Amino acid sequence: MSSASDLAIEVVNPATEAVVDQVPAGHPADVDAAVQAARTAWAGWAATTPADRAGYLEAAADLLDDRADAVAELITGDMGSPLTFARRVQVGTPLAVLRSYVELLGTYDFAGERVGNSLVVRESAGVVGAITPWNYPLHQVVAKVAAALAAGCTVVLKPSEVAPRAAYELADILHATGLPAGVFNVVGGTGPVTGEALARHADVDVVSFTGSAAAGRRVAEVASATVKRVTLELGGKSANVILPDAQLETAVKVGVAKCFANAGQTCNALTRMLVHKDSHGDVVELAVQNAARYRPGDPLSEDTRLGPLASAAQRDRVVGYIDKGLAEGAALVAGGPQPPAGLARGFYVQPTVFADVTPEMTVAREEIFGPVLCVLPYSTQEEAVAIANSTPYGLAAAVWSSDQDHAVTVARQLRAGQVEINGGAFNPSAPFGGFGQSGYGRELGVHGLEEFLEVKALQF
Repeated sequence: MSSASDLAIEVVNPATEAVVDQVPAGHPADVDAAVQAARTAWAGWAATTPADRAGYLEAAADLLDDRADAVAELITGDMGSPLTFARRVQVGTPLAVLRSYVELLGTYDFAGERVGNSLVVRESAGVVGAITPWNYPLHQVVAKVAAALAAGCTVVLKPSEVAPRAAYELADILHATGLPAGVFNVVGGTGPVTGEALARHADVDVVSFTGSAAAGRRVAEVASATVKRVTLELGGKSANVILPDAQLETAVKVGVAKCFANAGQTCNALTRMLVHKDSHGDVVELAVQNAARYRPGDPLSEDTRLGPLASAAQRDRVVGYIDKGLAEGAALVAGGPQPPAGLARGFYVQPTVFADVTPEMTVAREEIFGPVLCVLPYSTQEEAVAIANSTPYGLAAAVWSSDQDHAVTVARQLRAGQVEINGGAFNPSAPFGGFGQSGYGRELGVHGLEEFLEVKALQF
């Protein structure tokens, strides 16, 4: 279906600054048409069996697997992820999520549980409006869409206009599975135009948003007029707490990797490395050594670990934060605001490490969303926990200790929705979401599924 707007938005390759495609600019009328299609399709889709829905998701996973290399190249071209990372994470994680919902649909009990004289059942919540960002332009889509479709909901997706092509590829994949018309719909455009129209639409029952805290507040405000359910997955300023008995070399190596992955454009990036003051010098030296492994380069090269930032605006934002860190007295020990040497084009930023950072500094409090690591010293474990919890965010964290039980004790004190213990791997079936200004609601696994279900009690 064509857009009601004749305007288009250019898609710019952030490594070359060349226009590689264009997508519809979108119009509120597009949202109306898509929501109507989703509403019309909803009753039939909600009536399908879990096994039927699992069949569509499994077919989508198989098709995505077949197209994995091509989709990874689209993502690299849209937002600059190194191709190896795009294959492994940007496409590999959505594949795992799709298959996790296939498995979950084989065991989840929609039919109900007995509570006294009541039967408690779970039913599809209706039409879902999904609004997704550019940093993980397929994973953030699949995390919402797979769960919503598994729950029996129909979906209208508004992907980021910065990196939209993976979403359109997913639409093509779902169409190829034979998914009934209207069950999944894509609307192009910007947040203020089509995003807000989707969030406020009276026939949308659930809004699921991932993006910045400022945009999330606006989505919640707009959606509140129709008293619909809203889930928000917003920013983070995640603390990596390295306890005195930790194995420093491993903790720092993994910590730098978790900060610089995807050029730091990850909401749960471990951007604050908290270390005991007696180890501060050793940790800083290790961090500088590891940062040197992330030399910015062509994201299509197999050995590139650090690609460009997704846009000129994002590059300028990150450089502005580096300047602010310098102005506020943080010790620059690697990188800096100057463009990387040898890269005449592209939205690149040097991998940057600040030492002797204090909790009051802007770079220690605000989400930078770039390859910038802050090393903060602490004196006691209690102080480390206090520093970790001192930002408005609470999305993720990490704890390192040679004593796992000790690490768990500290992790339980951190106000974060997900905490890694000694480098624990990401689990696509575990709940993902945050405390405080990192948002509310959860994605992935059972908890993600239940965001799209209504609970009903039948009394006997």
